[in-house]
Amino acid sequence: MAQHWQEMLPIDRYTVAASGLLHDYDRKVLTLLYQPLIGSECFSLYMTLWAELEENRLWSSSNSHHSLMNFMGMGLKDIYEARLKLEGIGLLKVYVNKDEETRSFIYELLPPLTPEQFFLDGMLNIYLYKKLGKNQFMRLKRFFSDQKVQPARGYKEVTKAFQDVFQSGHPGSFDDEVVQLMNETDEEGYIGRREQEGIQIGNEDFNFELLQAGLNESLVPKKALTVKVKESISNLAFLYGIDPIQMKNIVISAVNEDNEINIDELRKSARDWYQFQNQDMLPSLIDRVQPASHQSQKKQPETQEEELIRYLEITSPRQLLKDISGGAEPSKGDLQIIEDVMFQQKLLPGVINVLIQYVMLKTDMKLTKGYVEKIAGHWARKKIKTPQAAIELAKKEHRQYLDWAEGKKTAGPTGNKRKPIRTEMLPDWFDENSSKASKKEQAQQPNSEKEQYERELKKRELKEKLKKLRSQEVTD
Repeated sequence: MAQHWQEMLPIDRYTVAASGLLHDYDRKVLTLLYQPLIGSECFSLYMTLWAELEENRLWSSSNSHHSLMNFMGMGLKDIYEARLKLEGIGLLKVYVNKDEETRSFIYELLPPLTPEQFFLDGMLNIYLYKKLGKNQFMRLKRFFSDQKVQPARGYKEVTKAFQDVFQSGHPGSFDDEVVQLMNETDEEGYIGRREQEGIQIGNEDFNFELLQAGLNESLVPKKALTVKVKESISNLAFLYGIDPIQMKNIVISAVNEDNEINIDELRKSARDWYQFQNQDMLPSLIDRVQPASHQSQKKQPETQEEELIRYLEITSPRQLLKDISGGAEPSKGDLQIIEDVMFQQKLLPGVINVLIQYVMLKTDMKLTKGYVEKIAGHWARKKIKTPQAAIELAKKEHRQYLDWAEGKKTAGPTGNKRKPIRTEMLPDWFDENSSKASKKEQAQQPNSEKEQYERELKKRELKEKLKKLRSQEVTD
């Protein structure tokens, strides 16, 4: 995968555009509904790009990414990662024009969903509920809601219709010039705003053929799988991790008496299934794999080490736990530990994978919460971003982590720290990368034992001599 510096450079220029007018109310929606999901850096990037648009205009002047870095006080890599999140959540479209020596971008800002769309989205509202909890979620729902405008009791509507108020005249015939003036040109569009669409997961990510093969035509007619129903199934499959076999029963439970699939019932059935499987928990919005900007393996791996790094980069922590346990689903407790570390310590998925592998092999295949959090905190302070950097640090601090695993520092009677004996299992990457040192230590081990034995004999001989001398002095 390409690094951020392969995607854009500080000298590359960009222009901000808007698909429609952004209103002041959008700021509240972005601040209170989107920011908890995308983070403050993404929110700041959106607001900075928005600020470059003049009031009631759809285009900004050209600017460089170097200026954007100075405005935000952020590195290019952080800006690139924030940009990707804005793209993914449907707030930004990116267009690029590559010449031989220059490269320019158009950043098209998309308006956020309306509060009604957001709270009825079926994905974003679930992630927000999981992120904030019930009390804060309900507070936001009340904040963006108000009593509907309904006539009070005893009132009757007397509003006049258009034709009751106005009368149409009879102008002369329209010529071609007048008709052309009435129409929108290809080069220009009216300043306004189209309604934003919600997040949609591509249908190609879900195997509908397998789903349809498992559905009985008499129970679920093919015509019931409309475009809107398929879009909902794709979103629910992504949101809750439901495969086509599991989705079959969920779809059947949502069919109504008219042989149509009720989308609200489909959502409820999928949510009930997930909560039953996960002890009433709801899914969180997390990066599934290591972000492209922090992936180092851009070519086909050639060595075992490169293959390992590639695996750690393209595998989600959940899948890694599943692979380690031979295909069994990870426990709720293990997933909660990993989720907490990802959100609280803000470690990337590839780094989390190294942490999982290292800790589990050192603690008899168990994830101990305190131990995981202690190492994770150390890596977060060290700003570890890639699996390779995590591996190097794990090797460097291995003895310190041993002390943490024991829960105390091993020290001799004089207070000097003793080196613990390495008897625990270690990941393959640890043994492989330190194989030369291990062989050297093994080669030297017999000699060191022999020397230690000889020194011990000399000490005993010296003690015996001193003892004899003292006994002679006493007799004399």
